[in-house]
Amino acid sequence: MFDDDEMVGAETLPANKNSSPDEEFFDNCQITTDNSDNILRVLKKLWIDQNMCDIYIKVGNRQYGAHKLILCASSDVFQAMLMNSAWSEWKESHIELQELPICESVFSTFLEYFYTGKILITHTNVMPILALADKYLVKSLTRTCIQYMCKHVPHAASHNQLSSWLQYSTICGHTLIFDTCQNYLKWNFEAVANTSDFTNIACDTFIKILQQSDVVVYNEIMLYNCVVRWLELQKIKMDKTDHGDYKKFSELVEKVMKYIRFPMMTHRELADLLMSPMIRQHEEFFVDRMVIGLKYHSGYSDELQPYYDTEPELFQARLYTSDSCSASLSIENFWNLQSYHFSAFLFSSHLSAAEHEAHEISQWEVGLYPKGVHFKKCFLILSQGTLEVPEEILRTVRLSLTCRESPISNMRIKVSVLIYGIHGGVEHVMEVKERIHHFTPKDRRLNIDNLIPFNALNPSAVKRSFHETPYLIGTERDLLKLNIVISPIK
Repeated sequence: MFDDDEMVGAETLPANKNSSPDEEFFDNCQITTDNSDNILRVLKKLWIDQNMCDIYIKVGNRQYGAHKLILCASSDVFQAMLMNSAWSEWKESHIELQELPICESVFSTFLEYFYTGKILITHTNVMPILALADKYLVKSLTRTCIQYMCKHVPHAASHNQLSSWLQYSTICGHTLIFDTCQNYLKWNFEAVANTSDFTNIACDTFIKILQQSDVVVYNEIMLYNCVVRWLELQKIKMDKTDHGDYKKFSELVEKVMKYIRFPMMTHRELADLLMSPMIRQHEEFFVDRMVIGLKYHSGYSDELQPYYDTEPELFQARLYTSDSCSASLSIENFWNLQSYHFSAFLFSSHLSAAEHEAHEISQWEVGLYPKGVHFKKCFLILSQGTLEVPEEILRTVRLSLTCRESPISNMRIKVSVLIYGIHGGVEHVMEVKERIHHFTPKDRRLNIDNLIPFNALNPSAVKRSFHETPYLIGTERDLLKLNIVISPIK
């Protein structure tokens, strides 16, 4: 079947350097030939020309000629279907498969992958391709689709695909995809809330997000407004399907709004909410929840003890980006920075969300080492003599947080660093690094190393021309942006 001129990659084993040409000719009796490229061309030609087909598959209105050997070698399901007598299809030359319309449109591409090992995946076709790979147990293709989806969540979200990716990964148990999509939703909640796809997020998934503390929003009132919008969009759907069932909608409101943390709102914000149409329509439920917030701000700890025991998350701050508990850190012209560059930032934060403790403020100093840490050689003068401390270089991206005023007692703080990135032209919070630290009079500093993979942020000069790090944003892709959030834990 193969011509001699199609043999490629032939190479001989190394010869003895001390041997003569004649000796090499006789001693070198082994040859390794790589003809894989030609084999793939032959297989592709079988698919294109539809030669020697022994099975015909009808999907929708189209019929595809294929080869049982290729199908069985690529798919565990096709192997069972076409080789196991327990299946009615095993002895048939013509079979019909029932597929969803969205999968019918990519079935030809799916079969071609069996013959070529190549496939073009986009945010619009990855879902049906993954569905087919899952159904027919094509494990290599499943892995490829999962890797693609985990990498392209920001692009999918900007094209209103996030809810469908979440839903499919939940149903089919693709936890890696679900976790990646869920993190994107949590860390970019306001951006997702402004898309038309926001209404399609399933109720169970939506509630699961609201239960968590690492949701990134400006403040709790902003989150409340986003939830109101989601509920109003659900009501529009219910009006079409359930004919405006008020009781059912009320149950949905209470089910979702239970996880809004009213104690994290200010007195003024709680007062303003009383005029909200949502509050007025469901007054009995909301007043009880808002009273929890008012008592928290007034310091009625004894009365709130039952809630501390049963709903402790109500009194835990989320990742709020408001000025009272966070600060944005930006370094411009990153590529022009010298090695071991150091940037310092100062900011203050409230140590409690409760207004009766609003006077508790802490001053922070942030040191950022995006290009490694350099410790010069020095000498320590001790009572026993002089000790030489050698030079040390750490290839790490370090963030150092120092409490400028000595804490009176142990101060337990959750420090969260939001790391911004860009993918497919979409700027977003890409990662969140969290540390819980006890600041004391003797321990006032927290160092976070490996904040960002050093080589990913600092590629070598040789690689820089084609290396595009996702950790730099801006029009020139030379801006490093972080946001540090301080959340007291009591």
